[in-house]
Amino acid sequence: MAAKPARSTAVPSEPGDTIRFLLKLALFVLIFRSFFITSFSIPSESMLPRLFIGDYLFVSKWNYGYSRWSMPFGVPPVPGKIFSRVPPRGDVVVFRAPEVLDHDVVKRVIGLPGDTIQMRRGQLILNGLAVPKQRIADFVLPLTPSFGADKCDAAFQDVDDGRPVCRYPQYRETLPGGASYAVLDQGQMPDRDDTDVYTVPAGHVFLMGDNRDDSGDSRFAPPGGMGYVPLKNLEGRVLVTFFSTDGTAEWIKPWTWFSAARWNRIGG
Repeated sequence: MAAKPARSTAVPSEPGDTIRFLLKLALFVLIFRSFFITSFSIPSESMLPRLFIGDYLFVSKWNYGYSRWSMPFGVPPVPGKIFSRVPPRGDVVVFRAPEVLDHDVVKRVIGLPGDTIQMRRGQLILNGLAVPKQRIADFVLPLTPSFGADKCDAAFQDVDDGRPVCRYPQYRETLPGGASYAVLDQGQMPDRDDTDVYTVPAGHVFLMGDNRDDSGDSRFAPPGGMGYVPLKNLEGRVLVTFFSTDGTAEWIKPWTWFSAARWNRIGG
């Protein structure tokens, strides 16, 4: 009677399995970040009061189509843009700044291709008509390591319930189509509040920060701003804040991650 062949006793290579798993995970993350959702952190005060320094955001990638800047680090360099769509006025978007700046930025869409835009004494003029601007309650922001006294002009520093704060005049703008949002206005600044008329060229959008007097945006040419932004540079639309810190956290002290968190910012 013939002997049965011996069963293989080979043990799968654990290091090999781990490497294959990590490669699959990296590929999944790359695809997910490129085509669906990515994250973004706020480094400046240009989008106050909507976004704070230290906010961490989820950004959707499918809203305006895909280009090389949809891919992490702009690689591979996909030419042009596929499924390109013009964003609605009022969307808060993440985009790639012009090459002279060459980093990701977040601003609000104000003008679309063919629109004319001007600032007159701090009033936004869109296609020859003044955008409604209503005075609302002051915006009050506590002074913390992420937004200290160096970022708040002395004229706006105040004390609220014993805490040092920055208190800015706040207004509500409402664009044609209904998009409504709060903006900050620190007073008359001729180079920002009184401008020439801008005409948005085809294939571009005009973007502005909500903190109108502390935003280098489409009102200014690089490197002070970014001029008209090509549609192909749009990366995605801001969805929600998933975490926020006041700047007091230390990586080597995990318990400070909780004490520094601004829990009321999450989900906004």
